[in-house]
This record gives sequence, C-alpha cells and structure tokens, in this order.
Amino acid sequence: MMLKAIVAISTALLVGLGTAAADEGMDTVRAAVKKIVPNSAPDSIEPSELPGLYEVSFGAEVFYVSADGRYLLSGSLLDLNSGKNLTEDKRAQGRLNLIDTVDEAKMIVFAPKEVKHSITVFTDIDCPYCRRMHQEMPELNAQGIEVRYLLFPRAGMQSKSYDKAVAVWCAEDRQQALTDAKAGKPIDMKSCDNPIDAHMALVQQLGISGTPTSVLENGQVIPGYVPVARLESILESEGGM
Repeated sequence: MMLKAIVAISTALLVGLGTAAADEGMDTVRAAVKKIVPNSAPDSIEPSELPGLYEVSFGAEVFYVSADGRYLLSGSLLDLNSGKNLTEDKRAQGRLNLIDTVDEAKMIVFAPKEVKHSITVFTDIDCPYCRRMHQEMPELNAQGIEVRYLLFPRAGMQSKSYDKAVAVWCAEDRQQALTDAKAGKPIDMKSCDNPIDAHMALVQQLGISGTPTSVLENGQVIPGYVPVARLESILESEGGM
C-alpha cells in the first residue's frame, strides 16, 4: 500500500511539473509574440507536434516560436511518417475561419439546384482568366459546383475595375450584371453601399495576390484558372472533400 501511494504521489508531481513547464513556455512564447506583433492578439498559441516548438496563428498566417521565446521559424512543418503538411492544415482552417466572417448575402452566388460542392472565388471583372472561368459557369453548376464570388479588383480602389465591381454590386440583378461585365458588355455604372472594400481587406488577410483564386471547402487554395473537369476531380478527391 505504501509503495502504491509513493508511486501515485510521484506521478502526480511529475504531471504537475510538466503542466507548469508547459504553462511557463506558453507565457514566454506569448510575451515574445507580443513584442513582434504588439497591436494584434494571435488567434491561437499551442504546442506543436515538435517538442520545444509552439505554433502561433494569426488568421491564415502560421509560424513557430521556440519555448524559450528566442527563435522564430517561418515555414512548413512536415510529418515525414504520414506525409502531412501540418502547417498547411492550420492555414487551411484559418482561411475558412476568415471566409466564414463574410455573410453569404455579401457575396454574388451562382448555385445549382443541388449543391455537391461549394467554392469561394476571388474574382476581378477585367481579368481574362476570371472571364474564362465565368464562361464555364453553366458547366460548373451542371456538375453541382456552387460558386460564391468575392470581388477583388486588383488595379485598386481608384480603378475602372473597382468602379465596375461597385456597379455590379449595385445592380438590380447582380448575377446578370456580373455576367455582362465579364463579357465586356456595358453596365449601368451605379454606386451604393457595397462590400467591395471588405472583400479587398479579406484578400490582404488571406495573402491572395492573383485572380481567379478559389478556396475549397477544406480551405485548400487553387490559384488561377482550372478547367471544370480538373476542378471537379480535385473536389471529388480526398484532398478536396
């Protein structure tokens, strides 16, 4: 009985010491991160799968800090046994969390009758490959792919592309106005309250620079134009589910 009691006490002490050390490491890392990014709190700080290294996330941005707060590692952490990119998994979830902050009512959505997959696409009205992708909307919808557009006029806020994006949003029929604008047809250049600036701010948070850029249901990013058959294959694969 005495031996069992000693073992139990020793185990409890070891667990307590381990927890205290982890808490101390967390506090040290939190202080180090605050020095680097003083005006913003991280979404999460947690021990990584590599001992002595903490994972820090700000939205879709992920980096690592050593437990003593001295070293910062920017890059991907790979599990060589499983082949998984552990950092990308975290980034993907961060992307989804950011996109979830946008009400679907603030998007222009082209939905099929029966949705099999949904993608969020950052698009520029004057981007040639965005126009090519939009021409395939009937085929995308026929394959059960819902397209949720966020507007990203890459030329900036003082550009004609930006004015077109605002006009599309302010149109009575946004879907038709977007289709006409992407086809190079004239549209009524209206102005109204719109979410374009918020869309562009989200682009910055996600680190997106080109169009079209598609974010899949699992947070995976597909840059550029992808033919419908290839996109459907990605969505149907394990990586796109």
